[in-house]
Amino acid sequence: MKENIILWLAASAVVMLAFPWLAVTFVKGDAGMAVFFLLFFAVNPLYSVLIGAFAGKDIRHLWSLPIISAALFLMGTWIFFDMGETAFILYAAVYPALGIVAMLISTLIRKKTQK
Repeated sequence: MKENIILWLAASAVVMLAFPWLAVTFVKGDAGMAVFFLLFFAVNPLYSVLIGAFAGKDIRHLWSLPIISAALFLMGTWIFFDMGETAFILYAAVYPALGIVAMLISTLIRKKTQK
């Protein structure tokens, strides 16, 4: 189980920290804006749902994964874009909400299928 937690934390660091850094570093101009929209509206929400679904396997031990992922997102955006920008706080609130909903749905489905 610890290996899975470390794997998901590393994946969170890549998605929430490395992807924005790569976008800022290598993509310029209008293409950069398209990449950011793709990250903020597709990749990050999908990742939040996936990590929430995984956390639903063992809610007692893994409940913090969606929250850690959102904290890494906020850290990454404030480091690579604008420190203290309040618009990113909204995203950082929505991502764990998506993860928590997915976690609860995953737990309910798991309980129904085990009976």
